[in-house]
Amino acid sequence: MKKILLIDDDQKLCHLLSAYLISCNFSVSSVHSVRNALADLKFECPDLVISDIMMKDLNGYDFIRLIKLDRLFNHVPIIFLTAKSMTNDRIKGYDLGCNAYVTKPFDPRELIAIIHNLFSYAEFLKKSSLSYNNISTITSNVDSIFSFTSREKKVLIFLLNGYMNKEIAINLNVSKRNIEKYVSRLLAKTNTRNRVELIRLFLG
Repeated sequence: MKKILLIDDDQKLCHLLSAYLISCNFSVSSVHSVRNALADLKFECPDLVISDIMMKDLNGYDFIRLIKLDRLFNHVPIIFLTAKSMTNDRIKGYDLGCNAYVTKPFDPRELIAIIHNLFSYAEFLKKSSLSYNNISTITSNVDSIFSFTSREKKVLIFLLNGYMNKEIAINLNVSKRNIEKYVSRLLAKTNTRNRVELIRLFLG
């Protein structure tokens, strides 16, 4: 059973949403602050996090910044469930690494569809995952087809393992903008439109 951590200072919403998620066969734990969420993570890593943004003390943006820098948790998908509906809010959420952004009020059926989609994609990556140590195997296969630079090959391996641009930038010690340029080059050279097509090209 997949484990979901729900973070929201609206206790009534937490109660109602937890009950709904449990009825959909998920295991749910809920907390009402980012500090409590961080403490909860030390005891059990969830399969997915649903978090509000506007909370006292630390907010949802603070939370995602913290866990995306922790290799123990940076693989966990995060859905922002929030009343902040401006385009700039959405952009900030996605730039920080959230996997989905749902605005309140929301249709719980849509939320469930997003959750199932994220789990399906995570399972696809898990079945197809490649170790960074196997870079020589990958590059030896693609060199005969694509003219990738050494840095593009490294970025490709991180992409195949599901890393976000910010995480790749941290690992390679370059700016996120540079990683965006490398990803764009990979898409252009492979004639693919997005990350999903790129991953499927190499991992089937």
